[in-house]
Amino acid sequence: MTEYLTIISYVSAGFALVLAGFVLYRDSRSFVHRMLAIGLGIVAVEAVLTGLCAGAIMPADALFWLRLRNFATALLPGTWLLFSLSFSRANYNEFVSRWKWVWLAFLILPLTAIVFFQDAFFIAQPVVGLKTVWMVPIGWSGYAFHLLMLVGAILILMNLERTLRNSTGRLRWQIKFMVLGVGCMFAVRIYTASQSLLYYLVNLSLDLLNGGALIVAGLLILRSLARTRILNVDFYLSQTFLYNSFTIVFVGLYLIAVGIVAKLAVHFDTGLNVPLGALFVLIGLLALFALLLSDRLKKLLRRFISRHFHRPIYDYRKEWMKFTESTSSVTDIKSLCTVIVNMISRTFEILSVSIWLYDDRKDRFRLSGSTGFSEDTTGAFQTIEEEGNRFIRIYRDRSLPEDFDYSWNELPAGYTQLDDIFFEDVKIRWCLPLRTGNRFIGIITLYDRVGNEPLSIEDFDLLGNIADQSAAALSNLMLSERLQEAKKIEAFQTMSAFFVHDLKNLASKLSLTMQNLPVHFDNPEFRSDALRSISQSVEKIKLMGTRLTSLSQKLEIHPVEMNLNDVVKASVSDMNGGLMGKVREDLGPVPSVMIDPEQIQNVLTNLILNAHDATGETGEIAISTDARDGWAIITVRDNGGGMSQDFINTSLFQPFRTTKQKGMGIGLYHSKMIVEAHKGRIEVESEVGKGTTFRVVLPTKTGSR
Repeated sequence: MTEYLTIISYVSAGFALVLAGFVLYRDSRSFVHRMLAIGLGIVAVEAVLTGLCAGAIMPADALFWLRLRNFATALLPGTWLLFSLSFSRANYNEFVSRWKWVWLAFLILPLTAIVFFQDAFFIAQPVVGLKTVWMVPIGWSGYAFHLLMLVGAILILMNLERTLRNSTGRLRWQIKFMVLGVGCMFAVRIYTASQSLLYYLVNLSLDLLNGGALIVAGLLILRSLARTRILNVDFYLSQTFLYNSFTIVFVGLYLIAVGIVAKLAVHFDTGLNVPLGALFVLIGLLALFALLLSDRLKKLLRRFISRHFHRPIYDYRKEWMKFTESTSSVTDIKSLCTVIVNMISRTFEILSVSIWLYDDRKDRFRLSGSTGFSEDTTGAFQTIEEEGNRFIRIYRDRSLPEDFDYSWNELPAGYTQLDDIFFEDVKIRWCLPLRTGNRFIGIITLYDRVGNEPLSIEDFDLLGNIADQSAAALSNLMLSERLQEAKKIEAFQTMSAFFVHDLKNLASKLSLTMQNLPVHFDNPEFRSDALRSISQSVEKIKLMGTRLTSLSQKLEIHPVEMNLNDVVKASVSDMNGGLMGKVREDLGPVPSVMIDPEQIQNVLTNLILNAHDATGETGEIAISTDARDGWAIITVRDNGGGMSQDFINTSLFQPFRTTKQKGMGIGLYHSKMIVEAHKGRIEVESEVGKGTTFRVVLPTKTGSR
């Protein structure tokens, strides 16, 4: 046994080191490549130290190599957990960040058990067991260490399972053997860790399994690398945790099967090598699960049932319900395209399914969802952009699916000028149009079907229905997105109009001041009011400039406790420099209110300027305050031309509706928004030829609810 263990340890270590170098050679800058290479390197170091321990003659030497090996073993769960979190995930940074405390714990805690509690790790000297290999009893620190190894291995398997179950089509085909390889290695470690926990013993004969599993894993990883040059086969993975994990079933079946093998060996006293039997059980289970994951097997099974039990291949009602359930809650185009291509790939066993949406403004395709391309490989389409544009112009007028079987030189009429390389690079064998009425939305391309079987009439029938449903769903989302863009533009224009309107009010104040300046320049009080008005206007312009960035955002107020009369006095004082005492004040006692003084001043400024425009040079403007029933009321009254009741009912407070020749129809709309943001309201009374009264009604501090 010792010779076998030593040989397998060194062979597996060499194989792992060569494989790590090959992974780095493929892409040394990729994070996932680096993590895989580091993980393989650590496993190789562990295997070398296992071989040295197995070859040791003295117990002290064996214990020395075991302690060194524990340092390498301690780094395994954290390193491989990082690999499992980043493998084939475009959004792996989110997972690494979200799981940071977990993988940090699996890096730190095993090392803590070794470094700080070394005396409690091994509680006796190594002894030679029945298989002439070393066995060492472990204490509580060693028990905790192997428990961490067991839990870490299960978490690694669950993360890899999550990646595999969320992949479809060509992506699944590319990563399947990588998942099986790494899964093989850690499935064995689940068994070896469980044996150490069960017997409170490190049995070096079990490392024969680890060495064998490492060789099997290396072969499977090589198989996966042969299918894809780099491991960045990126797709976006949901953050939802898979509670119904197949990993738990696998671990349970494996441990039960190994337990049965051990029980039979003891019961019949056959001398069966239990570790070797466990290895064969593992290989058998891996072969079974690889077979269950085979798309080819699923397809053959479906064909067999359809042929011998006279059942249609597809249950159209079920497929329609599946499509509806999958797409009904999707609210953006990219996610919808991803759902559609994944569904088509699973339903028809087609590895590469892509949706190319047509951009009529640029007259080109845009890859919106694919099971055959990852985001960093879409540049291949750019290299044949000219052929792609010609393909668009040809295909946009087609309404039926096309079969581009270029291997038999039977391209449909009109496409013969396109190079065969185009269809291979863009992965097109079959193409379906996406149309709603006369509107061309894009195409669905299909390539590389499992078993290389052609699509049947029944396949095309179901694909046509899916394409029609997809086109309708995509069209609705496109219209929705355009509507949202239009609303954003409208909101921005509205807020911009508010900004311009405030500038217009300030310009009106300054204009009134400048008009009266030559006449009243010798009046010291006028000069003082004019300078203050100009200074305040400049400050307001500066403040408005700082708020430009929030024009498209929701109106925000910053209320503070204020005396409403002080706000009214400040507003009137600003205006009287230009209106020369035209505004009369009648301020009554009012309780404190919670308001944004700047915003309320904007409301009062707008009402006073409107009153001035309505009354001309000889009219009167009166402003008063009052309080009743928990409300503070500001009343602005003028004796101008007034407004008709019809205008008040249909157009007042509506944007861009005004009775003024040079007005913008923004001021009252903006004022109403400000007052309502304070949980108040604006009331109006007006009669043509007699004047208008506006009341700004605000909740008092004691009356607010």
